[in-house]
Amino acid sequence: MQSLGRHVLAELYGCRFEVLNDIDKVQDIMVNAALEAGAEVREMVFHKFSPQGVSGVVVISESHLAIHTWPELGYAAVDVFTCGERVNPWDACNYVAEMFQSETMDANEVKRGLIANQDERLVVNI
Repeated sequence: MQSLGRHVLAELYGCRFEVLNDIDKVQDIMVNAALEAGAEVREMVFHKFSPQGVSGVVVISESHLAIHTWPELGYAAVDVFTCGERVNPWDACNYVAEMFQSETMDANEVKRGLIANQDERLVVNI
């Protein structure tokens, strides 16, 4: 089976409040994470919540990076979805964890768009 993309879901714990609560720092880190992974950045949108927290998305040619932070808990939820073989989503996740000075990263990868062959799609009824 061939997959169309790789989607890494990362839980970052023990991150620095000052970084997680700064919209400019979070945006810079997420954009640079995309670049570190070899992605081509297209657009981005970030929002600062009151009293704390940041959410944002970086749209890349290969798909997206998204984040939501809980500074008061030192926690960030990050997902990186990349299509194709050129961009490694783990490079982006590891960069984000390092920049947030995360004590722990719990992450897993999901293969997206599994295809058996050109003429057949995997369909799951829910």
